Amino acid sequence: MVNNEKFAKRLKHVIDYYGESAAAFAEKIGVQRSSISHILSGRNKPSLEFVLKVLSAYPEVELYWLLNGTGEFPATAKALDFKSVNNPIPEGEKKASEILHESNSNKTIERIVIFYSDGSFKNFQN
Repeated sequence: MVNNEKFAKRLKHVIDYYGESAAAFAEKIGVQRSSISHILSGRNKPSLEFVLKVLSAYPEVELYWLLNGTGEFPATAKALDFKSVNNPIPEGEKKASEILHESNSNKTIERIVIFYSDGSFKNFQN
């Protein structure tokens, strides 16, 4: 369960880190200004949709850090685990390099999600 007071402090930290007002932050993530105000004041709990919008707009915010304070903000680049990179890919699945070099020019990459072994992830949207 998310501690509302601590979540609000972490959300305020994110807003301050980017030097934005609550209104500008709300606009960037696509919610009403009152939603930010109600979460910061403790009146409302953050919805899953709200959290996902924050993560989508600000990839440096880690899910576990935002929800329960574990991890770090801003997220740092993690070293690649070369053991997992060298594991064979099951038959029928494509390598990332094959997907990126597909010749169909009317396809564009919309979103890339990277999942880490510690359960965290980064979401990159075009």
